[in-house]
Amino acid sequence: MEKSKLRIAVLDGYTLNPGDLSWSQLESLGQLSLYDHTPPDAVIARAIDADVLVVNKLVLGKKEIAQLPQLRCICVTATGYNNIDLEAARSRQIPVCNAVGYGAASVAQHVFSLLLQWTNQVSDYHQSVQEGQWAKSRDFCYYLDTIPELAGKTFGIYGLGQIGQAVAKIALAFGMHVIAHTRHPEQDLSPIQWVNLEDLFRLSDVLSLHAPLSADNQHLVNRQRLSLMKPSAILINTARGGLIHEADLKWALENRVIAAAALDVLSTEPPKEGNILFEAPNCLITPHIAWASAAARQRLMDITVANVAGFLNGRIQNNVLAC
Repeated sequence: MEKSKLRIAVLDGYTLNPGDLSWSQLESLGQLSLYDHTPPDAVIARAIDADVLVVNKLVLGKKEIAQLPQLRCICVTATGYNNIDLEAARSRQIPVCNAVGYGAASVAQHVFSLLLQWTNQVSDYHQSVQEGQWAKSRDFCYYLDTIPELAGKTFGIYGLGQIGQAVAKIALAFGMHVIAHTRHPEQDLSPIQWVNLEDLFRLSDVLSLHAPLSADNQHLVNRQRLSLMKPSAILINTARGGLIHEADLKWALENRVIAAAALDVLSTEPPKEGNILFEAPNCLITPHIAWASAAARQRLMDITVANVAGFLNGRIQNNVLAC
């Protein structure tokens, strides 16, 4: 297909590019229609003439795909693609191209920002200094709480893809012992130790989740597994909110079954009607920003452009239906 004839529609582009990146490379591949957000009742009208749809979290279900006869390729500006009806796409031989690996460094950085906020309480100390506690101190320093040290602790990782491996490298640099549970235990994980799921929960001082959500692992973190964890353990989730049974996590925090949780994702996003974890003690929550450093979003943009260009040139890449 000629570039001038390829019609591309970006239906929810704001989270990828809130204004600090450029769409020019994508625009050079065809006729681009760009929307920051698209309400469900406007999807068909905006997508009806598109050969390629670029979406992030917007749902393209069986109903939507059936009403888009021109559609020939779906590009997801994310690693996860549970918002796309894959069977509907497969029945039409529409490739679904995602982006893998763009956010590993960004997510790993955020994991440790969450962890260090809990261990070193930087913002709490800053606030106490601003409130005059240092000025009033009899000694040259003071403590809000005991400061734990990460060296020598066990860092557990659920899911050892590119993000999990990036997190593991940082944990090792802190002098931590790293254990992991992964779908491919046969790979050489050295110096990371592979463990079964029960031991992952039982042995981890810090447990960080880094696997995509599926029917097999929904509510992986539940009351039974939380009860296996150390009372001093910290749970971190920068993957998908559905990995955690939120009512069970609230119970675990309220009853000091574990010490703390640090979450960048929730079961429903945005949580327009609130979330029960907002009321849980020792629960730190950020608004799904682990993936979103400027550098990571640029890499995501570059991968998306390459996916569209691959379709245009007959060399489709990152097609999840080919896996």
